[in-house]
Amino acid sequence: QVQLVESGGGLVHPGGSLRLSCTTSEYALKYYNMAWFRQAPGKEREGVSFISSNVDHTAYADSVKGRFTVSRDSDKNTVYLQMNSLKADDAAVYYCAAASFWAGDSGGWARESLYDYWGQGTQVTVAS
Repeated sequence: QVQLVESGGGLVHPGGSLRLSCTTSEYALKYYNMAWFRQAPGKEREGVSFISSNVDHTAYADSVKGRFTVSRDSDKNTVYLQMNSLKADDAAVYYCAAASFWAGDSGGWARESLYDYWGQGTQVTVAS
C-alpha cells in the first residue's frame, strides 16, 4: 500500500504563498496520476488540481486557476502544489491523492472515487 505524506501547510496572510509537498517512501509515486483536494469546515471535499502520470496533462479548479501550480519531481518522488495570492477561501485541509488509472476525461480527475490512496492532510490557514 502506498502511504502518502503531505507537508508544507501553515498559517499565511492573505496574498501570501505556500508550497505543499506530497511524497511517499514507495517507488510507485511516479506511475500514479496525482491530485490535490481540499476540505474546509462544513464543506465537502473538492478537487483543487491534478497532474497526470506522464505530466502531459494538468487541471485546476476554476477557483484556483492562475494562482496555483501543480508539478512533480520524479527524482525526489514528490508532487508539489505552489499556492500564490492566497485568499481566506483557500483555508482548508489539503490532501494529496494517487490514482493508478485515469481515463483521460478532462473532468474525471475531480472524482474522489478515482483515487486509490490518500494522505492524511495538511492544514492551510489564511488569516491576517
